Amino acid sequence: MPGFELFGAEEKKEVQDVLDNGVLMRYGFDPMRNGHHKALELERDLAKRMQTQYAQVVSSGTAALTVALACAGIGSGDEVIMPTFTFVASFEAILSVGAVPVLCDIDDTLTLDPKAVEASITSKTKAIMPVHMCGSMADLKALKAICKTHNLILLEDACQAIGATYDNKPLGSYGDLGCFSFDYVKTITCGEGGGIITNSEIFADRAHKYQDHGHDHVGNDRGAETHPFLGYNYRLSELNAAVGIAQLRKLDHTLEIQKKNYTILREALSSVPEVTYRRVPETGVESYAFLNIFLPTEDLARKAHKALGEHGVDACFYWFDNNWHYYKKWEHLLEQKSLSKLSQEVQSGLQKNNKSFDASDAWMGRTISCLIKLNWTEAEITERASKMVEAIQSVLVKSIS
Repeated sequence: MPGFELFGAEEKKEVQDVLDNGVLMRYGFDPMRNGHHKALELERDLAKRMQTQYAQVVSSGTAALTVALACAGIGSGDEVIMPTFTFVASFEAILSVGAVPVLCDIDDTLTLDPKAVEASITSKTKAIMPVHMCGSMADLKALKAICKTHNLILLEDACQAIGATYDNKPLGSYGDLGCFSFDYVKTITCGEGGGIITNSEIFADRAHKYQDHGHDHVGNDRGAETHPFLGYNYRLSELNAAVGIAQLRKLDHTLEIQKKNYTILREALSSVPEVTYRRVPETGVESYAFLNIFLPTEDLARKAHKALGEHGVDACFYWFDNNWHYYKKWEHLLEQKSLSKLSQEVQSGLQKNNKSFDASDAWMGRTISCLIKLNWTEAEITERASKMVEAIQSVLVKSIS
């Protein structure tokens, strides 16, 4: 998902504009900034592109999730249902507001299984947080129905899937709140950064205050502003926002490249009947950031992943053994290894996660995800496709013999 592959004159121009202006902080210094407000401009552009009423940019995707949870009123002892396959930031954000992350099985979408979600709901559940991993989405219609039935918040973590759509809506805009990451290896990058989108005026008002120490941003004297409630510092700098402005303008072009390269690889692999693909929910269009394939068994997936590397095919991931993205390697969460003391309520709630997730293991054990790069030449993508077919077929032939 590397937007940095398309760094160019556009990003340099926006950054130089900030440096020439001399104000790197998004708030204050009005006499000096000569009308330059890069973070505000990025928010306006993001809201327009995502077809929402409001957007708030912050310092990271993790910050976006944290701010979104806080703005939804989620806190001490509340439970948030999240998938077993995601990035560690998902449970970090939940814990940071004093809530309890409750792990839940995935299905063939590689995201939350609605039936498993329904079975995980308790009187303490306050939100469902699907994570749209590797460019594609959860079954949002089913999850939204569950949220409506149980009066829950639907918080979309679209950090790995910006540009995808569901039911003709930009991913992230379907739920009550949606979050994006703009770190260095995302489809759109600010270097570091994140964004929150919503159609709720209440959530938006809370977000712009909470991410800046609770400042109300009323008037032109920052020192005289009041603080309606507690907040923290999750601000995005003008320099980071400047990069994001240029990157967001390139999003549609980036998606075109990803789809073209993805399609070439998938069409090549169609010659291997044993290879199947993750399910994209009906009405969903993925961002094509990854090509996600299933092999018939865990053993074949492990061997195929190794063979891909041996054939010179890089950027292919076997998440089942990954330290950052799958629950099996989250010892620090499961064993509650924390520098600060966790509340008794959180400690007790986390015990729910000490169980097996056989359905998730069955899918992830068979999954290989291949990153779609932007700068491959036609010759490179053709050669890559050929090597992928050759590598996987070599494993399948050996398994038969």
